[in-house]
This record gives sequence, structure tokens and C-alpha cells, in this order.
Amino acid sequence: MSQQKPIVEFKNVSKIYKGKAPAVTDANIKIAQGEFCCFIGTSGSGKTTLMRMINRMNSITKGHVYINGKDVNQFNPVNLRRRIGYVIQNNGLMPHMTIKENIILVAKLLKWPQEKLDQKARELIKLAELPEEYLDRYPYELSGGQQQRIGVVRALAADQDLILMDEPFGALDPITRENLQDLVKKLQEELGKTIVFVTHDMDEALKLATHIVIMHDGKVVQNDTPEEILRHPATEFVETLIGEDRLAEAQHDTVQVQEIMLTTPVKINLGASLRDALSLMRDRHVDTLLVTDNSEHLKGFISIKDLEQKYRKVSSVSDILTAKLYTVHPDAYLRDTVDRILKRGYSYVPVTDDENKLVGIVTRSALVNLVYNTIWGDNEPMSAAELSQTPTKGADHSHE
Repeated sequence: MSQQKPIVEFKNVSKIYKGKAPAVTDANIKIAQGEFCCFIGTSGSGKTTLMRMINRMNSITKGHVYINGKDVNQFNPVNLRRRIGYVIQNNGLMPHMTIKENIILVAKLLKWPQEKLDQKARELIKLAELPEEYLDRYPYELSGGQQQRIGVVRALAADQDLILMDEPFGALDPITRENLQDLVKKLQEELGKTIVFVTHDMDEALKLATHIVIMHDGKVVQNDTPEEILRHPATEFVETLIGEDRLAEAQHDTVQVQEIMLTTPVKINLGASLRDALSLMRDRHVDTLLVTDNSEHLKGFISIKDLEQKYRKVSSVSDILTAKLYTVHPDAYLRDTVDRILKRGYSYVPVTDDENKLVGIVTRSALVNLVYNTIWGDNEPMSAAELSQTPTKGADHSHE
């Protein structure tokens, strides 16, 4: 675990309700600045109780909780909560307030000047990836996923370094939940916030966390990085929580996307003509093309279906572009990529760097080879170079 000075520290912390078994017993945890820390466990394990002691929404029976070295009991509880972002499952938006008023609520209580409030509202609606005109709408005019996006960015409104999230996506459908996970992870990495996130979903914890705390019957049973927990589960309970499939996947967990990606994806420039696109598809025997700008930034993809429907109506690749598509980073581990491609039916996934430049693709066939090799365990395992030598014709370039 990180050796940085902790932003949050639990020292011998217990929570005991009169006449009941302890909700939390003797917890010792350090959470460093910039970590994404997930508290995970079954219902009643103490994970939410533990998190809510950070902002004093739950009192501490024994021990101490520190924020930046100061005991939380030395803070005024109202002032403490204003300096910590908080996101809950039902988003907590005020129905009688506009989205703008909801976003700037805490900052307004901190008496920020109006100009700064207006600027922050515009900045945060952009971070939520929603149109600026949504600032004048009311929560009921937004979908559940959009409301939760507002709940997430509202926690950033007063520039708090520490944000608590209590199962924020538990009530959402799987696709919306996945999109919001991507948003939160992106914002956390870009803004350097420290997030303490409660979940009962191991897939969610493994996707988001840099630090996982596993709770069982009020006790911390493992406290480590996702990689170490996958490789060395501390108890049978942890093994059960992880699951056999994930433990098996951990055998190739250290393989990164860049080790098996193809570095020559079939692509076309944003300004190219549809005639050029059709010729390239025919020559390379593919039914989709990735689209980049002059600086190799990935802009989206086009399909043969869209090209056929609009060939005589428009002339440029940009006119039939589909901008939304799933990408991975070359440094990403393969466990999420395997799941997305094999379980969701993707034929390939583009690989983009920190500047969103297209650097390669991971094909379904490359992952099938990797999984096959992992399961059957050849005496001489395939090298990364061998795993990447897979055909790219036809369906390997289809997003359908």
C-alpha cells in the first residue's frame, strides 16, 4: 500500500450499538491522498457504518478517525461535512431547485461570490458530460442516470479533496451504471480526488479501486491493492467474495492491453470521402473503419451499413460518423477488456493513449487465444507477440 501521509486514517475504530453485536470492530486503515478506496462486503458487514464515521454521520464508540492528521471529533460536524463531498444512491437532489442551484448548493453555503458560482456550475455540467442548457432544468426533467451524474459532480462543487460515495450506482440499470463508473474513474484520475466508495459489487470495486478494504461481520478481513487481493485472498470469505471466475482471471491479470494489441488498425481520416472509405473497406475486407483526425485522435467509427444508406446523400466520412465507442488504454489490465469483448460481443476495441490518439486495437480473436492458453496451460505458454498474431478480417472490425 501507499507510503504517503494518509488523508484519512482509522486507528482502532469500533462502533457498538447498545444491545447489539459490534457494527465495526477495531478497524485500522490508512487512505492516501489520491487513492480510490472501495469498502466492500455483504449487507451488514459494517462498510457503510465505517465510511459514515469519516464525516461524523455515525459517531465513533472507540478509537479515532483522522483527516489530514486531525481527529474528526475536533471538527464542527457541519463544517466537516461541507468540506467533504458526499454522493448517495438516490442522488439527493433537491426537487424544487434547478440543476444549477443543486450543483452550487454547498459552494453557496460557503459564501462564494456569484460570478464564481456561475463559472463553477458551467464547469461542472461540462464535467458531467451534459449540455449547459440543463442547468436551468429541474431534476424530474432528467433521467435517473443524468440525475446521478449531477449528484456526482455536485460533490466536486466546493473543490473538496475528499469525496464519500455510498453505493451511488446501486439503483441504476447495468449500462447506465457502467457509464457512470467510467465517468467517476475518469474524474478521479483527472482531478486527483480521494474517493471512499462503498459497494457490495466486486466487479465494481475491481474496476474502480486502487485500494480495497474487505469487511465481514464488522471486521476488516483484507486491506490491500486489487492486484494483491486477487492473487492472495486472505480468507475463504474473500475467495468466495472474489469468485472462482475472477480468481482464474487473475492468472493473466498482469497482462496489459499493449502486450497483445495490434498496432496497425484499419482507419480513415475524418475528412475523407465516402468513395475512399468504400474502397478501403473493399481492399482490407472489413465492414467498419475507425476514424481519426489529422493528429491521429480517435473521433469514432463508420460502418458499411451507414455508408450504404447515406452514400448518395452525403459525401464525407464525418457525415456518417458514430462518435460513441468503447476504448481502452494501452496500460490497462486485460481483465476488464476480456469481459467487455467476450461477454458483450464486441469484435474489437480501439486502444487510445492519454491524448485519445489511436495506437492500436485489441481483437476478439487475440483474447480468445489468451483465454485458451490460460485455461489449457500449454507447457510452453504463448508469448504476447504470438497472442497478438490474429486475423483482422471481416467481423474482427465489426462493432455490431
